[in-house]
This record gives sequence, C-alpha cells and structure tokens, in this order.
Amino acid sequence: MTYRVELTLRANRDLERLFERINAADGDQAREWFNGLEAAILSLEDSPARCPRTPETPSLRHLLFGRPRDVYRVIFKIDERHSVVTVLHIRHGARRPISG
Repeated sequence: MTYRVELTLRANRDLERLFERINAADGDQAREWFNGLEAAILSLEDSPARCPRTPETPSLRHLLFGRPRDVYRVIFKIDERHSVVTVLHIRHGARRPISG
C-alpha cells in the first residue's frame, strides 16, 4: 500500500531551519545530506510501519536519519484508514525526549 506523506507546518519549519543551519544552499556536501533526508522522509510512502515506535509516545513512530553524532529523528503518525503519513516534527537525536 502506498501512503501520502504530509508535513505539518512545524515539520516544514524544522526542515527550513535545518537547511539554513547546515548551509545547504552553499555547500555541496550539506545539500547532498539534506536531499538524502528529504528522500528518507518521502520513503515513508512505502511501509511506514517499518519504523519503530517512539519511546515517549507509542502511538507515534520515528525514522532515524544520519550518522551516530548527527542523527535526526523524523517523528510521524500513520493514519491507516486514509493511507496518510503525517510528519509532525524533525529534531536532532541528542535532544531530550518529547514530553507527552
């Protein structure tokens, strides 16, 4: 089954800030990494349940992207009924867990 991937305003803002923070507009390596992140997010259209549940909120899942020191968590929920994956937030993996 294919899912439609949607980003909340917050997730879009997270992506925009990350793009600016890593200077992806001017750096080839940063742009390549950022494009990889976007591709990983879009890959959620196929089998989003492959990603583990978040420890803070079992109804949410997260996709991990990056290397050990720079792992980002793409936090999302799945609406099986409407075949929609909604990306809620993108955050650095070193940040404290989200409080319920």
